[in-house]
Amino acid sequence: MKAAGALLATIIVLVLLTSGYMGNDRGEETQTTHCVPPISVDTPSSGSGGLSSQPPHSSGQLKIGSWAYWLQNASPTVIAESGFDLVVIDYSRDGSDETAYKREEIEELKKAGVIPVAYISIGEAEDYRFYWNESWMENPPEWLGPENPEWEGNFAVKYWSDEWKRIVFAYLDRIIERGFSGVYLDKVDEFEYWSTRGHDENWTAMEMIEFIIEIASYTRSKAGENFLVIPQNGERLLEYDDGRLLKVVSGWASEDVFYDGLRPSPWRDEKLPLLGRAVKAGKFVLVVDYVDDGTENPENMVRIRNFTEQARGKGYIPYAARTDRELDELVVIPGIQPPTGK
Repeated sequence: MKAAGALLATIIVLVLLTSGYMGNDRGEETQTTHCVPPISVDTPSSGSGGLSSQPPHSSGQLKIGSWAYWLQNASPTVIAESGFDLVVIDYSRDGSDETAYKREEIEELKKAGVIPVAYISIGEAEDYRFYWNESWMENPPEWLGPENPEWEGNFAVKYWSDEWKRIVFAYLDRIIERGFSGVYLDKVDEFEYWSTRGHDENWTAMEMIEFIIEIASYTRSKAGENFLVIPQNGERLLEYDDGRLLKVVSGWASEDVFYDGLRPSPWRDEKLPLLGRAVKAGKFVLVVDYVDDGTENPENMVRIRNFTEQARGKGYIPYAARTDRELDELVVIPGIQPPTGK
């Protein structure tokens, strides 16, 4: 009887081992269906009182509890000492190739624990970039569209053009060579512009989706599978997504989610369900509202706190920027931004 019992116990142990219930740490399983490991989103528990209690979003060693957005003359030294987890900066101090950040400066950010992400517009051409040809003003290429009336020097592009894509990929090469950890893709909502200029929106949306997927594939083939790809705005692309876009992006970013300057955002009800899809898919969501008027008056502080609390309540990572929308400084608000007790 003892021998039979020992034999039975041995068989049970072997069954458990082969079925994976013993000897396997489920936390060590790898995700093989994503270009980038999905980022787990920790939604704050209800009734959380302080901003510092918000747990960071993470994927492996990537932890994001705060972020900053500084495009004009950003200082790597100031950023490194600021306490922000992720920062979006331009490729250069003033947008030109002459003032491009050195690889050593980007490494300085990484050593300080900051994730450096480079801003790049993929839906508009900018006349101060290295690729700009002055002859285009008189004799524009077929893919170059009108100037943006709200942003001087920015021109709509037919982003599906192979010539424009070659320019973007050359730009991405420079970003990768400098050592950035990811790209922040602006003007992905240009698909809406071209849908009002004689093109079917289903087609313009799908062309932008394909472009973003191509960018993800290209950058990760050169910089590694953990290279971050973060589109800004254009959340309506997710209405056309067959699942591939949300699968390859690392996260999503959006402006004016809760506030349009000092007023409630008219786009809130449109944006929230779409950004919610990203959160549900395990992606981080960065939101920037231009709510800080630069003063310490009670009304300003109430507005900033209201914005950050609403954002964190939805599982987003907020950044309160200045109301002038210049993004020419690092906005640090003691006790709020970056949050303490990370």
